[in-house]
Amino acid sequence: MTMLLTPQSDSTPLVGDSLAFGVDPTRHERYSLRQGRYQAIGDVLAQESQRLQAVGAKLKLLDVGVWNGISMRYIEPRVPHTQIEYHGVDLKLHAGIYRREDWASLQEGNLLDGMPHLPSETYDVLICEQVVEHLPTIDVALQTLSRVVKPGGLLILGVPIFPPGVHLLRKHLVPAIDKLVGTKKVRGHLQAFSRLSFERAVLKNCDVDILASRGFRMISGGLLRSLENQHWWWRLNRHLGYRLPGLCTEIQVVARKRGTPLEATLPLSRAA
Repeated sequence: MTMLLTPQSDSTPLVGDSLAFGVDPTRHERYSLRQGRYQAIGDVLAQESQRLQAVGAKLKLLDVGVWNGISMRYIEPRVPHTQIEYHGVDLKLHAGIYRREDWASLQEGNLLDGMPHLPSETYDVLICEQVVEHLPTIDVALQTLSRVVKPGGLLILGVPIFPPGVHLLRKHLVPAIDKLVGTKKVRGHLQAFSRLSFERAVLKNCDVDILASRGFRMISGGLLRSLENQHWWWRLNRHLGYRLPGLCTEIQVVARKRGTPLEATLPLSRAA
């Protein structure tokens, strides 16, 4: 059964001028709903780091699809630098990755070949955000993500989603129309998911229990974008997304790999 984790009531970000959530120069809205996924990752990592500190362990993180290092911007204000070890992998490493010198390792790798250079059962937390939808096939990729996480570790997996049924039209009808009309447009998204179809894919290929499915960007963009400078608007959207994730435009699944090392016996708070 999927457990719905509620957001932290006191998780108010520090906000600077022209920096999303006070840390991110890539978006200029103070409480960017598009970047809310990374804010949520920061909250989970802070809690998981505390769990590991309780047993004298340092959090070992793998960011798959690290891109420009955006996740680190949101994690570092919440997790002491001495309590986390950053590892990143991508198909091609970004030249301007954020704080490159602070990464324990940065490697190139392809999820489609199983990334054999990455050791199994090594990382406490794995992030794979906005990657899986770009792959022509997903089974090997999801199996690989599960393989490299320690028993009891966390997987945080994010993809765009569509309402049930609409995802099938996007997956099958749109490519058929493209072929029929001879369009030369290259679509970056090769997969289309609903909330339930993505959860089923995760459970099929990963040895995990799903702890939470959190939605983002239920109401955003266009004329409403100026509201993203208001804290109450962000909180409203966050609560709606956590309670009605299937109605959002993207989802983030938080799952724990089955297994019971010492640190996994500590409960994950419902405030994550």
